[in-house]
Amino acid sequence: MTYKEARVYLDEMSKYGSVLGLNTIRGLLHELGDPQDDLKFIHIAGTNGKGSVLAYTSTILSEAGCRTGRYVSPTVMSYLEKIQVDGTWISESDFAQSVEKIKEAIASLKAKGEPLPTLFEAETAMAFLYFRKMHCDMVVLETGLGGETDATNIVNNTICAAFATISVDHLGVIGDTLEEIARTKSGIIKPGCAVVSARQTDVVRNVLKKKAEEKNCSYVEAEPEKMKILTDSYDGITFSYKEFEKMHSNLAGQCQRENLATALEIVKQLRTLGYEIPDEAVRDGLAKTVWEGRFTCLRKNPVFIIDGAHNEDAAIKLRMSIERYFKGKGIQLIMGVFQDKEYEKITSILCPLAKKVYTVELPNKARTLSAGKLADCARKYCEEAEAKDSIQSAVDSATALCGAGMNNQVIIACGSLSYLGEVKRIVEENRKIEKSE
Repeated sequence: MTYKEARVYLDEMSKYGSVLGLNTIRGLLHELGDPQDDLKFIHIAGTNGKGSVLAYTSTILSEAGCRTGRYVSPTVMSYLEKIQVDGTWISESDFAQSVEKIKEAIASLKAKGEPLPTLFEAETAMAFLYFRKMHCDMVVLETGLGGETDATNIVNNTICAAFATISVDHLGVIGDTLEEIARTKSGIIKPGCAVVSARQTDVVRNVLKKKAEEKNCSYVEAEPEKMKILTDSYDGITFSYKEFEKMHSNLAGQCQRENLATALEIVKQLRTLGYEIPDEAVRDGLAKTVWEGRFTCLRKNPVFIIDGAHNEDAAIKLRMSIERYFKGKGIQLIMGVFQDKEYEKITSILCPLAKKVYTVELPNKARTLSAGKLADCARKYCEEAEAKDSIQSAVDSATALCGAGMNNQVIIACGSLSYLGEVKRIVEENRKIEKSE
């Protein structure tokens, strides 16, 4: 099987949607020899920030000499980005080999009349197969949807269950209230593991602490208010946090303080469990951490930021970052969101800051909110809102406005992570053209 054939096979699976529950992936993994049982995990759930916490934690572990697997979703730059070891994406040949094994296992399940896996279950099983093949010492694992019944929760060898900030998302799917959503996400806590959380609301904190107590687990919550910021700009921060002095991260944005504090609390817990993580590994890991689409600066003239603010909480944090770093600047927003997201709240939070808003449709045509409908919504808060027929057109229009004597402008592409990779490709291509002229 070639990489192209593997992608076609998986694309066929995507039409079956997603199903919560562990029975099907349990059967699939059993056919594959239960590779997850040979691995150890740091399992991360949350609404916003879990990807950044994963990036910090896994990079630090790699710098400490621990062969570290990463499993992430959604991806920004490439499908292969989902499965990484020490920051290197799975190769096309290893991907194809893994899919071949998945295909054989599914054929066996079908012959037995057993339930067949969804795409996400197949991808998760592939990741475990690859991480076992690569002899990973630790896997930093990001949940897909929720926690308790998410396919990733099939794992048992959880060393640390970690939580980024939890807010309202996927209402009616994983819960109808914040308390129910938190309870679902708390399902990743396994008996005796360490539990580390970002700073949470009282409602969420109570749920997580109760679950930790039931499972005989320690519970630690990050304290971002104890972080001392030494330098702060839109392209990175230098800070001290408790015993971690004068650290630097190239990831900026208001939310990164919470994510950094959470990742460092994970490091502290791993140290208490006997893992050797020197301060130098922490310093180098933070400095080398890259996480595309989270208040990422693509260029400085004009300033062009991409940020996956796809729900109310993320939009509030993006607004705080805009107000902090770009006060007095003319803000141009490029926005694209899924129709099942809180787009009315997102536009009400971000669009009042904008001089101009360009709306686009996402590559996933089945889920995208139309550019016209999003523009109508944005126009309630910014008169200059325009639906564009392509991502390329939106980027070109925003860039052209900056070049027309309006050099006090900042361009921010936000909303779903699913189109930000295309934005980055266009911006980088435009820069190459500029340099060649």
